[in-house]
Amino acid sequence: MQPAGFRWIITGFRAPVSGFFPVRHATTIMLPPDQLLLHPNEPVNLQIYRVLRRSIVNCTFLPGEPISDKDISEAFGVSRQPVRDAFIKLAAAGLIQVLPQRGTFVMKISLKRVENGRFIREAIEVAVVGRVASAITVAQLQTLADVIGRQELAAAQGDASGFLGLDDEFHSSLARMIDCADAWDLIEDIKAHMDRVRYLSLGDVTPLPALIAQHKAILEGLRSRDPAKAGEAMHRHLTEINASFGPIKSRNPAWFVAD
Repeated sequence: MQPAGFRWIITGFRAPVSGFFPVRHATTIMLPPDQLLLHPNEPVNLQIYRVLRRSIVNCTFLPGEPISDKDISEAFGVSRQPVRDAFIKLAAAGLIQVLPQRGTFVMKISLKRVENGRFIREAIEVAVVGRVASAITVAQLQTLADVIGRQELAAAQGDASGFLGLDDEFHSSLARMIDCADAWDLIEDIKAHMDRVRYLSLGDVTPLPALIAQHKAILEGLRSRDPAKAGEAMHRHLTEINASFGPIKSRNPAWFVAD
């Protein structure tokens, strides 16, 4: 039975995790109603893109999963064109793959792309946090402390999705503090594969208290107005993901491509 207020998206047939070949049972994806609400003042294709990106990152859509523009357009109550536009953006980000005569599938995870994205992100964010450290205000320090406080609450409640959202808020706030939102926009474009591994590693492979402690270390560097200290703390934070590669891949080997 469909829960009240939820909608099932029939995405075709679930592919076995070893490849893209369909098996006999249909795939159903359940999304809460707030994710299917479209706002009239924003392009529909971008809204659908964000919902699908989030669903791929948090493995609502599994690596190798077929994904249908027809079924998604029906779920959102829109024509196929904005869904196809969203698919183009997802394909450009390396999150889906269109196979002629076979369909569209969620891309498996490439550890090479994860590491490349992490490397580029680190270069940007170490530079950002160094500049922030030189001019941060008391009010900005409090803003970051408040985000960490909300992360602690999300961790206590076992809210992985909320925790990751606050992680993004912490990092994007740093870019805004130096009036360089473009830096975060660039990071957003390159970190999708990194986000998938981050989501899979939360809790057991990467304990949430450890990530909170890393944010506190960054904050301490900023309080000290010490660019080198803040930059080193950011480096340690963004290399944390490297330790999760082995355990995550061994747990779900068929979700990864051979690089």
